[in-house]
Amino acid sequence: MLPTFLIPETTMIRENGDGQAISLDSSRGKLVLLTLGITRIIEQESLNVSIWGSPDNQNWGAKPLLSFPQKFYCGTYQLLLDLSEHAEVQFLRVSCKVNRWGHSESKPLFEVFLFGQESEARAVARTA
Repeated sequence: MLPTFLIPETTMIRENGDGQAISLDSSRGKLVLLTLGITRIIEQESLNVSIWGSPDNQNWGAKPLLSFPQKFYCGTYQLLLDLSEHAEVQFLRVSCKVNRWGHSESKPLFEVFLFGQESEARAVARTA
């Protein structure tokens, strides 16, 4: 499965929704680097992106495997998803929630992508 786009480049998001299920295949149980890119946004809105896992492409559980912090600005953001802690997961799916506030009645507008790829284990050593 990996590397692949979980949300294709230049996808426009205007309302809450879930992406398509992606089969992990040989990436099961591995460390996955997720790169969220927000290339277009308008003022007074926020985006919540979460990653959900399923063993059978039917049951997605009660809580996400990982969530990006709420986003308000364009940029590129990365998180690591350790699938070794979720050996049963065979499929991933993205869920997006949007919010708009203020005086405008227009719908939220985001242009985004989300790319996933296997990552080599990274170790951080601290010296006392």
